[in-house]
Amino acid sequence: MVVKKKTPKVEAVALDDVKLKSLIDSLSVEGDSRSIELAQVLKHSLSSPDPVEQIQLISKAGFMLEQMSEDESSSGPLLHACLSTLAFLYTTLPAKNPLKRAVASALGSGPDWLQEKTVGWLSECLSSSLSSTNTDHFSHLTDSITSCLDGFKIGEKCVHRLLTEVLQFFQRTLNYYVAQNRGLAGRHVAQAQLMQSCLAVVKASMLVVQRSQEPISTAILSASSDQSDLHQVLSGLLNCYTCILTDEEFVQTVQSTAGMAVVLFIRSIMGNGDDVPVIVAGLLQCSVDAGSTAPQWLKQSCAGLYESSRPAAVALYLSHGALAMLSWRGKTLGPQAEKLLLLIPEVLLSLDTRVKESSTVMVVARVLTLWSGAAVDCVQVDTCPPLLHSSLVGGSHLIARLHHHIYAHWEHPLDGVRHQTRSLFQNLLTLHQHCSDHKSDPTSDPYISQLTRDLLALEWHMKGKYGTLACLVEHLGAEYLLKLDGGLPSRLLGLMGDQTLAPYASDLLEKLFVSHKAQLCARFRDGNAWIDGWHEVWVTPLLQVLCTARLDQTTYILDYFLPKLLRCNPSSLSHMVQALQEMPSCTEGAAGSRGALGALMTCLRAARSQGVLKSAEEELWGGLVPLPLMRQALVHKHDQVRMDALGLLCESHRSTEQLYRQEMELIRHFLPFNLNSQSPGVRQQTVSLLKKLLCRVKDSAQLLQKRKDQHENDKDQQVLNMYQEFLCWFCETLFQVLHPGASFSSCLMALHLLLLIAEHFTFNTGSVGFALGESVSVSHAQAVLYCLASNFLEVKQLACNLLQKLPPAAVRLQEPERLQSLLLVALDLSTSTKPFDSITAAHLLNLLLHQPGLQDALLGCIQKQYIPLRPPALNQSQASEASTLEQNTLAVVQWLMICLKEEILKAESSLLQAAASCPLYGRAHCITAVLQQLNTGSLVLLSQWRAVVSELIGLCYRMSDVVSPVVQSSSPEGLIPMDTESETSADLQKILQEIQPRDTNDFFTSARELNPSETDHNSEQKEPENTVHKQQICNAGGSDGEAYRVTAQMVLVCCWRTMKEVSMLLGHLCQSMTLYCPLTHPDSRGVITEDQVEGVGKYFREQLLQSRHRGAFELAYVGFVQLTEMLCRSGSAMLQQLPAHWLKEVLEEVKSSDPSSKLCATRRSAGIPFYIQALLSSEPKSSSCGLLKMTMRSLTALAMPSNDGATESSTVPQVHALNILRALYRDTRLGENIVPFVSEGMQAAILGFTSPVWAVRNSSTLLFSTLITRIFGVKKGKDEHSKKNRMTGREFFTRFPALYPFLLSQLQEAAASVNSDSGQVKLHPSLFLLLLVLGRLYPSPMDGSSSPLGLAPFMPLIIRCGRSAVYRTREMAARALVPFVLVTQVPSTIQTLLEELPEEPGPGIQQNHIHGTLLQVLSLLHSYLTDTHRPQPENKQDYDLSSAIFPRMWLATRRNLCLVTRGAFLDLLGCLCGCIPVPVSEFPLKKLREETLHILMASELVAPRGPDDINFSVPGATQYLQSLAHIAISICVESPHLWEFPESEGFQRDLLERLLQCPQYEVRLFALEQLLRRLQKTEEKSQDCGQGPLPFDFSVSSLTSLALHETYPGCQAKVLQVLAVLPLSSLLPWKDGMMSLSCQEVLEHLLKLLETSSHSVELYCATLSLTSRLVVHLAESTPQELSEAAVLSLSRWGALVMQSCGDEQPGEVKLMSAEVLMNAVPTLLTAPALPLGIAHTVALWKCLFTLLQDEDQDVRDGAADFTCYIPAHLQNTGVATGAVSPPVALEMGVGLLCQLFQMWDHVAAGMVNLIEWILGDEQLDANSEESPDLDEEFLFEKGDLNLWAEPLLWARMLHGHLSALLRVAYLPGVSTTELDRLSAIANSNFLIAQRSMKALPALPQFSATIEYAKITLLKERTSLAQNLLNRLSFFLDDCERNK
Repeated sequence: MVVKKKTPKVEAVALDDVKLKSLIDSLSVEGDSRSIELAQVLKHSLSSPDPVEQIQLISKAGFMLEQMSEDESSSGPLLHACLSTLAFLYTTLPAKNPLKRAVASALGSGPDWLQEKTVGWLSECLSSSLSSTNTDHFSHLTDSITSCLDGFKIGEKCVHRLLTEVLQFFQRTLNYYVAQNRGLAGRHVAQAQLMQSCLAVVKASMLVVQRSQEPISTAILSASSDQSDLHQVLSGLLNCYTCILTDEEFVQTVQSTAGMAVVLFIRSIMGNGDDVPVIVAGLLQCSVDAGSTAPQWLKQSCAGLYESSRPAAVALYLSHGALAMLSWRGKTLGPQAEKLLLLIPEVLLSLDTRVKESSTVMVVARVLTLWSGAAVDCVQVDTCPPLLHSSLVGGSHLIARLHHHIYAHWEHPLDGVRHQTRSLFQNLLTLHQHCSDHKSDPTSDPYISQLTRDLLALEWHMKGKYGTLACLVEHLGAEYLLKLDGGLPSRLLGLMGDQTLAPYASDLLEKLFVSHKAQLCARFRDGNAWIDGWHEVWVTPLLQVLCTARLDQTTYILDYFLPKLLRCNPSSLSHMVQALQEMPSCTEGAAGSRGALGALMTCLRAARSQGVLKSAEEELWGGLVPLPLMRQALVHKHDQVRMDALGLLCESHRSTEQLYRQEMELIRHFLPFNLNSQSPGVRQQTVSLLKKLLCRVKDSAQLLQKRKDQHENDKDQQVLNMYQEFLCWFCETLFQVLHPGASFSSCLMALHLLLLIAEHFTFNTGSVGFALGESVSVSHAQAVLYCLASNFLEVKQLACNLLQKLPPAAVRLQEPERLQSLLLVALDLSTSTKPFDSITAAHLLNLLLHQPGLQDALLGCIQKQYIPLRPPALNQSQASEASTLEQNTLAVVQWLMICLKEEILKAESSLLQAAASCPLYGRAHCITAVLQQLNTGSLVLLSQWRAVVSELIGLCYRMSDVVSPVVQSSSPEGLIPMDTESETSADLQKILQEIQPRDTNDFFTSARELNPSETDHNSEQKEPENTVHKQQICNAGGSDGEAYRVTAQMVLVCCWRTMKEVSMLLGHLCQSMTLYCPLTHPDSRGVITEDQVEGVGKYFREQLLQSRHRGAFELAYVGFVQLTEMLCRSGSAMLQQLPAHWLKEVLEEVKSSDPSSKLCATRRSAGIPFYIQALLSSEPKSSSCGLLKMTMRSLTALAMPSNDGATESSTVPQVHALNILRALYRDTRLGENIVPFVSEGMQAAILGFTSPVWAVRNSSTLLFSTLITRIFGVKKGKDEHSKKNRMTGREFFTRFPALYPFLLSQLQEAAASVNSDSGQVKLHPSLFLLLLVLGRLYPSPMDGSSSPLGLAPFMPLIIRCGRSAVYRTREMAARALVPFVLVTQVPSTIQTLLEELPEEPGPGIQQNHIHGTLLQVLSLLHSYLTDTHRPQPENKQDYDLSSAIFPRMWLATRRNLCLVTRGAFLDLLGCLCGCIPVPVSEFPLKKLREETLHILMASELVAPRGPDDINFSVPGATQYLQSLAHIAISICVESPHLWEFPESEGFQRDLLERLLQCPQYEVRLFALEQLLRRLQKTEEKSQDCGQGPLPFDFSVSSLTSLALHETYPGCQAKVLQVLAVLPLSSLLPWKDGMMSLSCQEVLEHLLKLLETSSHSVELYCATLSLTSRLVVHLAESTPQELSEAAVLSLSRWGALVMQSCGDEQPGEVKLMSAEVLMNAVPTLLTAPALPLGIAHTVALWKCLFTLLQDEDQDVRDGAADFTCYIPAHLQNTGVATGAVSPPVALEMGVGLLCQLFQMWDHVAAGMVNLIEWILGDEQLDANSEESPDLDEEFLFEKGDLNLWAEPLLWARMLHGHLSALLRVAYLPGVSTTELDRLSAIANSNFLIAQRSMKALPALPQFSATIEYAKITLLKERTSLAQNLLNRLSFFLDDCERNK
């Protein structure tokens, strides 16, 4: 998008009368003719009000000056007056006014002889201005001086002439600004303006000095002493810059510029010799000695910069100044300059651990990059100085430190820091290239080669790795990296599934394939010989990933990678298409993948959107993309395949490309099936893509119309007609979707798309354009209007927007009766007890506000309700200038306020009555919503609005007073009992009296108790009043029943929602209403006063600090944020200072709070954190964040434990401080500004665990959890210890240096307390937290050995923690140790740990020590074996662990009495003996396996010495047996080829059977799980069921027997799952010991189990799966005659499957049912023989259709797969085959069933069944009007749970298919009895619907939405059924007549 440059505003010069008269008088003196003429032009210019004319006149004056000659025009007084006038104008005008440029041009255009006089006059004017003491003119004068130096030679001479005065002015100005800044704390707007002014002055002073080098040098050389004026002023300015640099209240831009100014001044004073680098170096090092050559006055001026206590960032800004202000390019540096160049990075690197703010870190990174650029310039000379050469070559000390800086910051949260580190890396490579000896061939450079290998060895979750590798690709070429790692393309493509890594991976891939192409092209100079090799490397892996990977992993390939690849080489597209179409299966992909079809769509879509694919009709549709394939892709099962196909249709490189007929047909095919999508992402993509399509229609139509207008063309007209027809169909389809009962997603999509139509084409009814208004009928508009009653806010908003764009004639709001009825409904809904009704009311009012007749309608409503009061706005008869919207809004707000007053009065007398009949929040919500429609900046009726705002604020306070006792009670949710009995209302009233806000924080000292006597007394007092209330309501209601039903939920909802709406309304008033200050600005057009705003602030303060209900204070926070934003930008100084004042107040209150304080210390301090958050977030991010710093300092001090122990006075503030800190660390708006305080927060959280008070420990836990997220990021996966949420130790301690000594000292203290020798358990409170933090750190291979913040000191302490007597601590210590050991050091560390274990049992052995060590060894070994980048040792003997293992084998035998350590050692043996290569040599490994097998065979599991050989009550017994089982499974299932068994036959089988017969269910379960896993893996590899799945003789009989006798449900489920995987041929006949069971008997057993196993979902699903296989087998094996028992079994199975498909069933059961039905399709559901009979078969089809309409998308998708199992002879050639989306599968299924009815010759029975389906199961109660309305008890009831199914569309679909069946089928068997029965049901339903509809109130679509939708559905279904029944009757009558 092209952004227009902002044009400067031209303003006429405005002078006061006195000055104007003075100037005109001076121009009226006598002079020569040319001067008089010039004076006349200037006088005319001064008096002209038109700025453009002034510019023209000034330009004319300049031309006249240019023409003056010295002879004709003497320098008389008139000419002097003219020049003086121009000079005055120049100094008066603002800098950006174009008139100033014109004056400068005029002054500069004078002849040479006049130049000196012009300089004199301008100098005089400038001098008089500079002497002014008016501080308001400082900014203007600064701009004037800057403009003098902006290409204006005369101005520059003036500045040189007045150099000392100008610099003195700058000094005076800066002194004033520095002083001012100290008094502006909290006034952010004023502070920001001051910073801008200050920055302008510093820049201007630098500009003056830069342009005045010659005069300054001359003055300094000629000055005899340092006391000259120029010396003094330069000294004064340096002093000002020093103040700015050392004052941290100044923003960084000002400080950075001041740093440049200091260096510039030094250079200007000292010249360009070697003294300057010496002085600058002295400043950087903070050393006066180093700057000994500097003059004394210079040292004194910069004295503040030489102090050791100066802020750390001063050196940073001075370094930046040195790099920016000294010359480094294109010359050989002197020795001192070289030293300075090498000193700067040392200074900057020393700041790494000293600066805390992320913004400062950003500056450090930027300045380092700037330095590296300067260094590159310095080494690019012919002869590089030796010092630089040796210091800047790769591997030098400095370069190594810079690389460590890069590795510490390449994962920084700020994008800018990461970008700068990459640029620094690039520059370091360039430096090395210039300084190394391998310039010609960088690939032979050992330093670069090692660096590349190191980077490739790093883990891929490190984002910094990608950028640095990309730099190396540019440096070395892609082929070198591909040679090092050939799998790089595939690995990077695999990473594209991760959203966080995809952009980085795609950038690196692009660098690689572009570089690779360039290298191949250079090698193969002849044409395209290179392309096959390139395709092999880049395109083949891409297609593989696209076809087989999961869809969510390939989304970003389309977004980031594919377009780049096609841009690089467009000709690859044809290769991709050919490769994908040649793939064996063009429609099926692996489960969850897009398959070849999806991959083809993805590639074509990317190509077309990039313009690579030319989309001429004949080329694309039917040519490159076969249309059947396209139709199939548009209804594909997978969302992304459908989206890619739609993208291929809609996206085009040219927006004016014509839409072809085939494309329109494909859209017609796509749209109906894809409107009801549950996925927000798919809906968003669909709308976005169809928007592109509509844009194409619009743009191409304009082009066609233009072409048609130029020369008539029938073809163009045909296309336009085609467009018209398509758009009308599009609108009609979408309007049809908006029927009652339509799903939320369908409504949302339809409204979105209709709004797009309105936006692009408009619903006009004229002859212009496509005239789509004619396609909008009244019923369409009503359907949109009734969408306002939807429960979903987004639907309401879209419908409201669309209604305003539909033709008014269709919406019919201009009809008075309709307008009045809608207004009446809106007003009624605003008092509903259902919260969403008030939102509907607000949307209705917003729609009606734009109608001119609204005030009359409102008057009619008031008269109907017989209310004497009326809004004042309705009494005004005179015409007003105010808009209709403003007048209507005023009237509606006034009326709502009148109603609200009455309701507040009721609530003040009885809150219960208000909650039950007229909760206040509805009216308040409507007022807020109505006011949001108003443009408050252009109000006309100001006096009325001021009165309204004043009264509204008062009403808000009254509402709050009524409900605050509930929300401010200690437990608002719990104090009110949840009773629905009306008799308990007296108790409710009593409790409402009890819960006055008197609660305190006494929970720290004593529990609170209710006083029963007081309660009884209250009860007696309140009872009469309650009775009165009841009586009143009875009279009002006119019924003899119960007065009103009120639940505790209603009261609570009424209270907190009222508080919410009050907060929102007050917040909106403060934010939107303009400020009215009658004292300071009496003529202002404001509405709300300062006092009102301050009052609202105090109200919010009270609510946030005293509310206990989370809903109440969270929403008060939203309103308060609106207020604080308004305060910050208001023009009032008083209001601007309020946030700082309130903040100090609340911090003081927190500090002094104690148990008697009103501040809530439970509920995570309730609203206090919110209050402080709102105040701090109003502080601008760009400011110095003074409030945040002050707050954090106070809170961290309070959060730390006090020295005098936990007392009541210190505990409460500590809890508050911890809770507030947690909220602040979580607040994303504070961003990186909060990071400098993370170290203190972490210390407070860890130390808080040492508190004896539970509340402090609880708050510390919450704070700790928040800080872990803040430091390491939000958890990016299910793996708790994923490396994505970890950090290298260097990066962590560089960012938080204060934590290094703290964590180390805490860990030392904790480790000292861990000692299990004494037998006592000592658990240090903070140990768990320390291990959690340390477990998230890991050493980087790039760190090097010498690191000042290394992790080495932590390792022995963590190892020591493994000795703890606490099991969990030992586990944590083992996990925390892993990241501290480099992969290369793991074997040696394991060896060391193993050698600590005892070689023999003895009396002094500590089992805790042994167990801790073994756990650490196991953790290290697991980590080592799973590390993909672990190095292969050159000499395996160096890492052989067998020497440490063999002497300690006794630990795994019975000699070791501790089962826990025995099990742990067995786990270690299992790990070493497994199939993954381990650091043990081959021969010892073989021996180790023999020993392990011997131990196993002698163990209690295999060879027990008796029934009591192992005591299962001993700790660790079960784990020990599981460890043995692990080894046994490895031997007989996982990797039997590695073990050498005894010769005896059946050893493995016997071992496995031993496991399956183990009395411990954990062992059996583990064995079954491993067996199942192995079977599934084998099945995937080989689908050939004839072969045995295991490589040994395995008897199935033990499993079949176990299935019948297992009692533990988990094992039972698992054994059935194993059997379900095995081929049925191996299961039957079924063996139970020596007995054999028939298929029928097994089926009976499993059906019985199925009927009784509903308690376990896993068991139920496993049983259902196996049972279904047996049923299918039974039906296949005996297709003709089934026994009676078999028929009965099949019936029972069918009933169970139907039961499993119910809505109430868990998702897993429904998924299994879908799988069962899918497998039954060919055998049972479509079999010609009907093995289940017609009734059961149709019932199963209904189950399938139910699942296809389930709310769970996975269930629908699973059921939709049945289309892949339809027998070939039944497949319809015109319908898509393969995996289709559920709506298409539903349509196909019903069509197939109708086809099957004909094939089975059961058309009559089928018709009856399907008509019953149309009538539906749900019936309305005939006496529904008499049934009690339970809605008041269920406030949030939203009707049916299934939000996806659309029963009406289902009924219409059935009707359509039955109608088609009627036309083709012969119906001999339809019974008239059946028809009469169905007709009776239909007629009964019709009567019920009619009666129910009459009982509904007016406009039931709004007031009884759910009931109306149910009745409408019943009517529609009934009419569809009656239609079919009538046609059937007619058909039968016709048949009778024919007979």
